[in-house]
Amino acid sequence: MSMPADTRDVFAWRKRDANKPPPLLRYRSAEWFILSTICFAIFTDLFLYGIVHMSLTLELVFEAHSTQIVPVIPFALSERAGVPAQDVQHWVSVLLAVYGAALLAASPFCGWLADRSESRRLPLLIGLLALGGATIMLCLGTSIALIVTGRVLQGLAAAIVWCVGLALLVDTVGHEEIGKIMGYVTLSMSLAIILAPLLGGIVYARAGYYAVFYMAFGLIATDIIMRIALIEKKMAKKWGLAVKELDPEAIHSSPTPPVSSFEVVTASSPTSKSPVPALETAIAFTPDLPFFKTSSLPPVLTLLSSYRLLTALWGVLVEAALLTAFDSVIPLRVRHLFSWNSTGAGLIFLALILPTFISPIIGALSDKYGPRWFTFAGFLASAPCLILLRFVDHSGVKQIVLLCALLALLGLALTMLVTPLLAEITYVVAAREKMQPGVFGAKGAYAQAFGLFNSAFAAGTLVGPIWAGFVSEKAGWVTMGWSLGLLSAVSAVPV
Repeated sequence: MSMPADTRDVFAWRKRDANKPPPLLRYRSAEWFILSTICFAIFTDLFLYGIVHMSLTLELVFEAHSTQIVPVIPFALSERAGVPAQDVQHWVSVLLAVYGAALLAASPFCGWLADRSESRRLPLLIGLLALGGATIMLCLGTSIALIVTGRVLQGLAAAIVWCVGLALLVDTVGHEEIGKIMGYVTLSMSLAIILAPLLGGIVYARAGYYAVFYMAFGLIATDIIMRIALIEKKMAKKWGLAVKELDPEAIHSSPTPPVSSFEVVTASSPTSKSPVPALETAIAFTPDLPFFKTSSLPPVLTLLSSYRLLTALWGVLVEAALLTAFDSVIPLRVRHLFSWNSTGAGLIFLALILPTFISPIIGALSDKYGPRWFTFAGFLASAPCLILLRFVDHSGVKQIVLLCALLALLGLALTMLVTPLLAEITYVVAAREKMQPGVFGAKGAYAQAFGLFNSAFAAGTLVGPIWAGFVSEKAGWVTMGWSLGLLSAVSAVPV
C-alpha cells in the first residue's frame, strides 16, 4: 500500500519509493530539530518585525533625518512612496496599527484552519510565503497601498507562525516539559528583538537601504530550508524507525518516560509513572460554564468557556500591554531628560529585554510547580517597578542607572509571565480534553488556543502604547507609571 501524498519527502531530488523512509528521517523528525525550526521561524518573523517596528516607533519620537536606528520604512515612505514630510508620522502610526489589527483578526482563523489541516508543515510554509511576500512589498514598495499591504501580510504571517508553530511544539514534546520548551521560544523572541535594531542599524549605516532587506531574505531562505526539511512526528510514525520511537507501550515501560505526543500524555493509564503537576493543577481549576453543553459547541467557544483560559488570555493581554507601553514614552523620556538620540533610545530597551534570557529556567520551574504562582508573582512584582519610575525625573548618571535598574527588574517580572502563560494555555487545553475526551474533535484545538493567545497579545500591543502615550501626555509621567502599576497589581488577583 502506498503512503499518503502528504508524507512524500519534498527533499527527494530523484524519484524514489514513497514507502521508504526519507533521507535523515531520525534527525529531521527529532525533537531538537523541530524545536530549532520553530524557534528560528519565530526569530525570523520577529527579526523582520523588529526592523520595521523599531524604525516606525523612533520615527514617532525623532525626526526622520535624525533617526539612527534602521530608518527603513520612514525612508521608504518619504523617498520611495512620495509621502510629504508632514504626513510621514501619520502613515507611520497607520503602519504600526495595521500590523496589530491583522494579527488580531487573522489569528483565530489561522488556528481554526491549522487544526483542520492534515499537516502542520503546510500552513508553516504558507506563512513563510506570506512573510516573503510582505518583505518584498516593503522592500520594493513605491506606493502607500503596497507598503500597507506588506504590513498586513506581515501580521498574517506572524499569526500563522505563532498558531501553527506552538501547536507543533505541543504535538512534538507533549506537556511534561512544555514550559521549558516555551522558554526557548521566548529566548528566540528576545534575541530577535535585540539583534534586529542593532544589526539593522549597522547594515543600514554601512551598506544602505537594500542591504537591510538582503539580510532579511537570507534569513527567509534559511527558514525555507529548515521548514521543508522538517518532518512531523505523526508523519514520521508511518515509517518503521519512528514507530518504535513513538510506540506508547515503549514509552510507558521506559524508566524516564519521554513525552512525544498528546495521546501519550492524556491517556492517564495506570502504567503512567507520574502525572504532570501543572496539568493536574489545570484540571482542578478548569470549570465549565454551567449553562452550555460544551461538547456541542465549536472548539473555540468550548475553549472560551474555560475560566482558566479566559484568565490566561487576560494575563497575556496585560503582559503585552505592559511590555509595549514603553515603545513611545521611553524614547521621549530619555530624549527629554538625558538629551539622548535615537541610538540611546533604542539601546535602553536592552535593560528590559536581557532578563528574558532566563526564560527556559522559569519555564522548567513552571513545569515542576505549575504556572499560577509565577504569574501571580510576576504581576505583583511589576507593580512597584512601574510606580517607582516616578523617581526618574532629572538628568544625571544616577538617574540613568536607576532607570536601567527599574527596567531590568520589570523585564525580570515580565519574564515570569510570558512563558508560564504560554504553558498554562497548553495545560488548560489538555485538561479539558482529559475531562471530556473528544470534546475538540479528532485533531484537537491547540492551534486555535494559540490563535486566541495571539489575538490577546495583539490586543495588548494596541492597548499598551495608546494607554501609556495618552496618559503620559494628558496627566504626566508619574500618573502613567502608577496607572500601569495598578493594572498589573489588579491582574495578579484572578491568576
